[in-house]
Amino acid sequence: MPNIKSAKKRVLVSEKKAEINKSFVSTIKTTAKKFDSAIEAGDAEGIRTAHKEAVKKIDTAAAKGYVHKNKAARKKSQMAKKINAAG
Repeated sequence: MPNIKSAKKRVLVSEKKAEINKSFVSTIKTTAKKFDSAIEAGDAEGIRTAHKEAVKKIDTAAAKGYVHKNKAARKKSQMAKKINAAG
């Protein structure tokens, strides 16, 4: 445990940022799972809405720096491939 006041603050701030990062990553995973379940169901309207929501969440996370921009692009590309394969 740190003894210096600024080091104590750093610990608190880093814990808070870690929680925020976890929530963003968790949200991305949840929306991706909803998208995958819509693909399996074959519901065209559900796929469209799930894809739109997932892309929005991924772009937000990438813009704020919670996810690397290349990872965000890769995830969106994978989703587009799944949509095209589903027909």
